[in-house]
Amino acid sequence: MAKIVRFGVSMEAELLRAFDELIEKKGYSNRSEAIRDLIREALAAQAWEEGAEILGVILLFYDHHKRELLAKLTEAQHRAHTKILASLHIHVDEDHCLEVIAVRGQAQEVAQLADRLRAEPGVLLGRLCPAGTIGRF
Repeated sequence: MAKIVRFGVSMEAELLRAFDELIEKKGYSNRSEAIRDLIREALAAQAWEEGAEILGVILLFYDHHKRELLAKLTEAQHRAHTKILASLHIHVDEDHCLEVIAVRGQAQEVAQLADRLRAEPGVLLGRLCPAGTIGRF
């Protein structure tokens, strides 16, 4: 287990009060846990910008009646098989599906894959959700 280091933080009373309200709403047991998560999130965002190896999820919500869409999405995923860890296909209703694709790879390559998938006609919403980086914090 890593050694814990204590340090002080100074801020305006109003900002601290707002932060305390936020961490209570989110269910943190203390300020330290909340601050650690904020720091990890900022470091992960920087790692994405630097092109580090990342983990994430691509969400696609689409009209499954759109001609050849499923074949195009499947083909794109097969071409990127080294970046895709797993996928989950959910039938939302008679007309729509949700695809959840777990990905791992260089940040720019994963972002390009997400862009290609969400650009297909018939995809109503596409989103890349960063989940973390490999080998950091």
